[in-house]
Amino acid sequence: MSTDTVTDVFEEHRPVLVGVAYRMLGRVADAEDVVQEAWLRWSGADRGEVREPRGYLVRVTTRLAIDRLRQVKARNEAYVGPWLPEPYVTDFGDMVPDTAERAVLADSVSLAVLVVMESLSPLERAVFVLREAFGYPYAEIATMLDRGEAAVRQLSGRARKHVEERRPRYDVDPVQRRDLTERFLAAAAEGDLQGLMSMLAPDVRLVGDSGGKSRAPLRVIETADKVGRFLVGAARKGVPDMSFRFLELNGGPALLLLSGDKPDSVFQLDVVDGRIQSVYVVRNPDKLQSLAA
Repeated sequence: MSTDTVTDVFEEHRPVLVGVAYRMLGRVADAEDVVQEAWLRWSGADRGEVREPRGYLVRVTTRLAIDRLRQVKARNEAYVGPWLPEPYVTDFGDMVPDTAERAVLADSVSLAVLVVMESLSPLERAVFVLREAFGYPYAEIATMLDRGEAAVRQLSGRARKHVEERRPRYDVDPVQRRDLTERFLAAAAEGDLQGLMSMLAPDVRLVGDSGGKSRAPLRVIETADKVGRFLVGAARKGVPDMSFRFLELNGGPALLLLSGDKPDSVFQLDVVDGRIQSVYVVRNPDKLQSLAA
């Protein structure tokens, strides 16, 4: 296999490898590091022994991600304030033309699901990602992880039950979420507390992630009154030279606030029965670097 062919094969499968690694790790930089290591393994491998490149590359990436996940879990335990995954730009339109499959991929990369997945063991998380997001058969996952098929089925069952019990039952209609996001921005910018309250579910939660590197709540804020008042107060303080743009992050519409040309905050909403159930705010500058223009 020529050098060009080796590179072409890897690049063909890179989007899937990044998708697996990001869902495992929740950080773009960690995912990219893992995929780079997978490339080094692939470029040095005896490819005459590789019958199916995609399966080989996913196996290598998954195992590397498991090792990295065990390292970053210790790092996350010392994190200042609530932890959220790094915002991840998603566009499944060209890669996955099937609407149902796009919905599955979008759900598996949503902030809400990734937060729940944080409490899974590394092996449970690997099985959940490979099975639920990418549809790999149990037998193939067992080979990838060097585990028995029965053990993989048990891991999958535990992981699925855990996620299903804790994942929010939010609406996935992107048009409705985009509309609410726009109205949410307008009400917050205008200091319209009543307008905000009309959009917030009574038990709404606001989760802010700053990592202690910028201003954000160090605890989750709960109830519509407290969340609404916090948002109005934050809007009054403002951001220097503020602008904003909408983009798709983690499978859904999100709002990126910029200070000048520098990313300042990302807001993303979970919507249940037409009202905002969760507000996620990422302000850790390390997690916004990949969104810089």
